[in-house]
Amino acid sequence: MTNDTLSAGAVARRLGVAVTTLRTWHQRYGLGPSEHIRGHHRRYTPTDLTRLEIMRRLTTEGIAPAEAARWAREAPDAVPSSPEARPRIRAAGTRDGGGTAIPVGRAGAAARGLARAAMRLDSVVISETIARAIRTEGVVSTWDGLLRPVLVGIGQRHAATAGLIEVEHLVSRCVSEAFAAVARAHASVDVPRIMLSCADEEQHSLPLEALGAALAEARVAYRMLGARVPVEALVDAVNRTGPAAVVIWSHTRISAEPGQLGVLLAAPRRPLMVLAAGPGWRADTLPAGVVRPANLAEAVSLAVAVRDSLDRSVPE
Repeated sequence: MTNDTLSAGAVARRLGVAVTTLRTWHQRYGLGPSEHIRGHHRRYTPTDLTRLEIMRRLTTEGIAPAEAARWAREAPDAVPSSPEARPRIRAAGTRDGGGTAIPVGRAGAAARGLARAAMRLDSVVISETIARAIRTEGVVSTWDGLLRPVLVGIGQRHAATAGLIEVEHLVSRCVSEAFAAVARAHASVDVPRIMLSCADEEQHSLPLEALGAALAEARVAYRMLGARVPVEALVDAVNRTGPAAVVIWSHTRISAEPGQLGVLLAAPRRPLMVLAAGPGWRADTLPAGVVRPANLAEAVSLAVAVRDSLDRSVPE
């Protein structure tokens, strides 16, 4: 590991931004750390830092994050230091729009109400809305019909304005707490046969938490490793516990490196099924033997099928 590279915390302090902002810029715009040593978290190089300084400077001046990121990636040396010298960038940066409402597309009244509560930072209403939906509709329907539209809308508004970070944090915490409550309410005494893990460098873990809650609701025992799991650590966990199925979640192409799947398939205690879940994975790059579920419901069905097949194979 070279001495001139920096951790995410060091870069955040230097730029005066939150670490979560760096993660967002990494996941949405590809402005992430480029040095990667196996078994360690990625680190930022001086070139990475230069791009991020441009990103921070342009977004501070009101340029849309997507446009600022394009300049930071493609032409960092061509960005004038004076705001007055950048009328073309500013004009282009206004095209993403603004507004204060969270767009939820064609989602129903519950999603619109949740979006309004999110803008008010009303954690009580947010939590009550989520809990009521889970009680009446179940985890999968709540995720697809209520939570995903609101979370996607928050992401869209953040991409257009660089704001709503506090909204995203509050809603994410409420969602995590709701899913944790489901897992506690349906705790299983069975041996966990399903392992859930985010891909290396993947921070976006809420969909994986949704899968865990849906599995708990279906009485399927699982182990949750969470965000940013280096492949070496994942293989160690698989070799120690021998799960029948492993789900690796990737939200973005940046974290969806097919080599992680190949390493897992070569593990001494290779699982019966490896699922590459999330929009980051491309079907045409997956190693043979890896299954890519189309959605949360399909991932639950596959995990249940693995559990049931193992139960049938155990002699009475």
